[in-house]
Amino acid sequence: MSHKKAAGSTKNGRDSRAKRLGVKAFGGEVVKAGTIIVRQRGTKYFPRKGADMGKDHTIFALVSGQVTFTEKSLKKFDGRIYKDKFVNIK
Repeated sequence: MSHKKAAGSTKNGRDSRAKRLGVKAFGGEVVKAGTIIVRQRGTKYFPRKGADMGKDHTIFALVSGQVTFTEKSLKKFDGRIYKDKFVNIK
């Protein structure tokens, strides 16, 4: 006869692999055309001059140059003010 009740298995203990999101080329860095600048889910950053966005919202360089990040205050139709972040290549 056993003296301890059998322990049940846990339902936890699993996790998905990290997706390696984030800024890959920081402000002031020189990049070549086609270089990935930001990997993101959704539009945390928006492309401006010299950059474009892929279908998974990845921002990449269209031209070679220096990466700059800018922030601009914008106004919604109901009057609320919010800030958007933009990626430029100079």
